[in-house]
This record gives sequence, C-alpha cells and structure tokens, in this order.
Amino acid sequence: MERSIFDQINQYRASKGLSPFTRNSKIDSQAKIHSQNMASGKAGFGHSGFSDRVKATGISYRGAAENVAYNQGYKDSATQAVQGWIKSPGHRGNIEGKFSQTGIGVATNRKGEVYFTQIFLSNR
Repeated sequence: MERSIFDQINQYRASKGLSPFTRNSKIDSQAKIHSQNMASGKAGFGHSGFSDRVKATGISYRGAAENVAYNQGYKDSATQAVQGWIKSPGHRGNIEGKFSQTGIGVATNRKGEVYFTQIFLSNR
C-alpha cells in the first residue's frame, strides 16, 4: 500500500507540473511507527508527536508536514486515502507543497482498520 500511495501522489504532482517526491527510508520508518501506534491504540488518530517523529529521522530540514488518514472496508484503501487527501485543502496543500522528500507508513489492526501516515520534508 505504501508504494501505491507514493506512486499515486507523484502522479498527482506530475499532473500539476510539480516535481516528484523522493522517498526516504528514514522518513518511512517514522511514518510506519506512527501508523502502527494509531492502529494499536498507543497513539490517538492525529498529529500528536509530529515534531518528535520528524526529529527522529535525523534529517536536517527547513520545512515539514504530515497527512494522516483512516479508513475501513474499502477494496483499495490506499486510493481512498489519497483521494481523501486531495479533496481536503489542507492535505492537498501538503501534497502540492515545496517538499522534496517523503515517507509513508500504513498499518492495519485486527478490526481491519487501516491507518495511513505520510510525512513531507523540505531541505530548501
């Protein structure tokens, strides 16, 4: 699912004349941990602890943002999350922003609830 989200986001960016994101495994790791924590109930759904996640990547950055999503029961949960982000002005602003690197993490719990985190970083 992470790869599908990455590809869909970059396809969307290309349709807007924007350069593609570079995927970073350190950012992926922090996004995955946050999704796992939300799925397990260790963290509430949302952005709590965002600055700690960004710092934990060890990457120097000038700007950072995060999109989270949750859904259940969709055949293609990844596409549903991406479409929801694109329809939301704030989330779309992150996708269209002047960020260069991204990381994506997805986790599903025993109830079939799917949690998504995408973190964006800019070195400019």
